[in-house]
Amino acid sequence: MKKKKVNLRDLKPNSGKEHGHDDSHNHSNNSNKFKAYIPAIISFTMLIIGIGLDYFEVSFFKDWIRVIYYGIAYLPVGLPVVKEGWVSINKGDVFTEFFLMSIATIGAFIIGEYPEGVAVMLFYAVGELFQNAAVNRAKGNIKALLDVRPNEALVFRNNDYISVSPETVKIGEKIQVRVGEKIPLDGILLSEKGSFNTAALTGESKPNTLVNGEKLFAGSINLDGVIEIETTKEFKDSSIARILDMVQNAVARKSKTELFIRQFARIYTPIVVFLAIGVTFIPYFFVHDYVFKDWLYRALIFLVISCPCALVISIPLGYFGGLGAASKNGILFKGASFLDAMTKVNTLVMDKTGTVTKGVFKIKEIKVIDLEESEFMKYLMAMEEQSIHPIAKAILEYKQDLKGFKAEEVSEIAGKGLKGIVNGKTVLVGNKALMTANNISVLDETDTIVESIVLVSIDNKFAGFVVIADELKEDAQETITALHKIGVKNIMMLSGDKDSITQKVASELNIENAKGGLLPEDKLNEVEILKKNPTNKIAFIGDGINDAPVLAASDVGIAMGGLGSDVAIETADVIIQTDQPSKVVRAIKISRSTRKIVWQNIILAFGVKVIVLILGAGGLATMWEAVFADVGVALLAILNAVRLQRMEWS
Repeated sequence: MKKKKVNLRDLKPNSGKEHGHDDSHNHSNNSNKFKAYIPAIISFTMLIIGIGLDYFEVSFFKDWIRVIYYGIAYLPVGLPVVKEGWVSINKGDVFTEFFLMSIATIGAFIIGEYPEGVAVMLFYAVGELFQNAAVNRAKGNIKALLDVRPNEALVFRNNDYISVSPETVKIGEKIQVRVGEKIPLDGILLSEKGSFNTAALTGESKPNTLVNGEKLFAGSINLDGVIEIETTKEFKDSSIARILDMVQNAVARKSKTELFIRQFARIYTPIVVFLAIGVTFIPYFFVHDYVFKDWLYRALIFLVISCPCALVISIPLGYFGGLGAASKNGILFKGASFLDAMTKVNTLVMDKTGTVTKGVFKIKEIKVIDLEESEFMKYLMAMEEQSIHPIAKAILEYKQDLKGFKAEEVSEIAGKGLKGIVNGKTVLVGNKALMTANNISVLDETDTIVESIVLVSIDNKFAGFVVIADELKEDAQETITALHKIGVKNIMMLSGDKDSITQKVASELNIENAKGGLLPEDKLNEVEILKKNPTNKIAFIGDGINDAPVLAASDVGIAMGGLGSDVAIETADVIIQTDQPSKVVRAIKISRSTRKIVWQNIILAFGVKVIVLILGAGGLATMWEAVFADVGVALLAILNAVRLQRMEWS
């Protein structure tokens, strides 16, 4: 099926207002919703009055007056359905539910069952209204994303801030965002700090505080003071535009179950029509007291019962409910087919850095010999100021005033570290190879440390060391425990980091199978080996560009959408917007509940229909049972599907 691309120009907010609600728009919406129910209300009122007139055998309510009255009662709900059926026939699609309902109700009028003809069409129309209400409710969590699309940007041009469309802002331009306004484009914070509501992007309501130089994403709301941002992406490439695109495409990607049911309905419907014709005429050859009107009535009941509305409506609604529930929880599935695929996952392969760890180096331990820690750190930081290595950045985050300490004649020794002069003293900063090359003895305990370690010597004497390590995410441990509880027991960690560090992290998390020091092709090879076992249904979760090949090769690719690379996000099938690995557990639970509800609806629809079909063909069911088998079952299925929106996912 061709994917529907998002036309961002069509996704305009309701009123362009950033604050409050547009009461006139809400009033208009409520008015439109009420208008949709008017035809059903008219038909229902007339039907009740007509049944009352029949019951009391009012003298004037007979013959053509009765026919015309019920005909008028039929038109508000019946005419749109008959027209839809006619349009479908002209397009070559004859056997639709509109055709079935039209034939059944018009047939009821032909044999004189006027109240039942009106009632069947009325309940069908009410069922359609309830269906639309349920679909709109299911879409609510997804459509809410459209409201976070900013519609203006204050950009600094010609020495002044002017309001322009976000689509016209270029990379590198400076924009201003006031309190309560939405961030219009991805960028870097130029102001000292700011507090932001990122709920639309991450599903988390907790404010996020950022400082100068940190990344901001379009769609976030500025909560504290006027801020300035330097844009890093055009609007079409921003985080919110990408999310909107994925949401729109998700609706177009059907699950296998959904596609099968739609194909089944196209074969099933004409068979039902011909069976109904058979029910009408075949008994003539076998029943000695054959009455055409009785058997036509049974055939009409058969048609109403067999209408595939409950299946065609409730199954896609079930999947849409699952997509909406996931979106509400900060999880984006790129289609219903991936909801299905997630239910079968029994093997999870995960990256380490940025997935179960924060991907940010921090000082874990400082050990100093014959010096105060503050003085030791001044020597070290003065040297690291000359480096752009991520470890240097972590060391420079140590809160220490460097006044009076400046490094000179700093040179980098490839693969070993730095050498320079600080306050007249020769300082070496690096690994053990650097110390050994300069005949400096280090403590034996440094050999047992698996994390990254920075050794320091001052005037050819070992002065101490700093251990730098990546931190585990807060929910990493609970994720592994929860995965085991829901039956995903085969968990593997693959990392490009040192094997010793990978094994240590795996041990802390209770992951038995872990491999480090891997290149992207090595990770891909490990997954391909797992895939050779057909019982393995593999999900891979990662965040980096180097994870893209594995994300594509796995049965379900899951990317961290907050800090993850654009390539990983584009390649993946599921996006975790909060960068929390525990959301994988939630994604599996939502997928399984969605599939469970879809199958409940299939069994309910088929089961009731088969029972009432048999009763109808045998003359034991009336049009009222037929209405329940069709519209009633559809309503029950819809209510069942809507439960997904109300469930709590812990």
